[in-house]
Amino acid sequence: MLKIANIVGARPNFMKIAPIHRRMQASEEFAPLLIHTGQHYDKKMSQTFFVDLGMPEPDMYLGVGSGSHAVQTASVMIAMEKILLEEKPDWIIVVGDVNSTLAASLAASKLHIPIAHIEAGLRSFDRAMPEEINRILTDSISDLLFVTEQSGLDNLKKEGVADEKVHFVGNVMIDSLVEHLQKAKESQILQELEIMPKRYILMTLHRPSNVDDKNNLENILTTLEVIQKELPIIFPIHPRTKKRIDEFGLADQVERMKNLRLVEPLGYLPFLRLMSESKLLLTDSGGIQEETTYLRVPCFTLRENTERPITAEIGTNRLVGMDRGAILKGFEEAMNGFFKDSKIPPLWDGHASERILETLIKQ
Repeated sequence: MLKIANIVGARPNFMKIAPIHRRMQASEEFAPLLIHTGQHYDKKMSQTFFVDLGMPEPDMYLGVGSGSHAVQTASVMIAMEKILLEEKPDWIIVVGDVNSTLAASLAASKLHIPIAHIEAGLRSFDRAMPEEINRILTDSISDLLFVTEQSGLDNLKKEGVADEKVHFVGNVMIDSLVEHLQKAKESQILQELEIMPKRYILMTLHRPSNVDDKNNLENILTTLEVIQKELPIIFPIHPRTKKRIDEFGLADQVERMKNLRLVEPLGYLPFLRLMSESKLLLTDSGGIQEETTYLRVPCFTLRENTERPITAEIGTNRLVGMDRGAILKGFEEAMNGFFKDSKIPPLWDGHASERILETLIKQ
C-alpha cells in the first residue's frame, strides 16, 4: 500500500483533497494520512467545511494559526518536518497555492519525499500576489504535477518541466461540487435569508490587493451602492475584510446600503446552494471562478488577471478589475439575459480524483 500524506491548510484545500482522501480510504492500494496545518483555524473557516464535505477528523493538526507569510511558512515547515520524519510517507499531496502548500513541499523535498502538486501550472503572471510565488516554487520541486486546464500544460512546458511529470487530470474542485450539489439543494439558507432563486447577487472579497488598499475597497463599495438598488447582495464577509472596513472608516458607507447584507462566513453546503441559485457572483476568489463556470452562473472577477484563464475564455467568468463601468455594464447584461455563452472545460466532469489515484498507482 502507498502511504500518502494529504496536506490541507485553508478552505480551498478542503474541497480539493476531500474526494481524493475519500477514494484513497476506500481503496486497498492506499494508506492515507490527513494532515491539517491549521492555517485557517476559525471554526467557520475550517471545521464546518470538514463536516459539510464528510471528511474525517485530521490524523494530525499542526495548529500554526495566523502570522506573516514568513512566520506561517516557517511554522508549517518546522512542524511538518517532524511529522514526515516520524511517518515516512511514500508521497505527500499538496493542493493549490496557499502558504501551507509551499511549506509542506519544501519540508518534503529536503527529506527526499516525492511531492504531487494538484492544480499545478496555473499562473497569473503577477508576482505581487503571494499565491503566484507559492505556485511557481511548489511546481519547481514537485515530482508529479496534476493539471486542471490547458494553460497549465502550456505554462509548465514553457518552464521546461519534463513531460513525464505532467498529467492533465481535470479539476478536483469540480469533483466535490458534483458530489455535493444535490445535498446542497437541501440547505435552507435561502429561506433563512428570505431571498428567492435568481433574485440576489452573491459576493466574496478577501484579497489583500482589494481590501488592504483603502482606495480600491472604497471604489468597490461605491460600485455596490448602485448595484444593490436593483438586487440584494449577499456578502459572507471574510474577517480580514470586516477588519479593514472598520479600520478605514467605511462602516457608515456599508450601513447605508440597505440591500447589502453582510452575513457570517458560511459552510460549504449553504454557500454552494447560494452560488448555484444566484443571479451572478462578484468575487476575487480563484475557486469561485471555476465553480461558477461549471454551474454556468455569471461571475465578475474583481481582479486585473486570473490564473484560471479557461474560465474567462470559455466559461462564465469576466475579468472586470476595479473598473466601475465594466462592472456595471456586465451587471446590466446579466440582468437582461445577454450574458455570454459558456462551456464547461474538458475533464471538469467529477472524475479528476479517480485519474489522480490511477496515476499514483502507476508510479
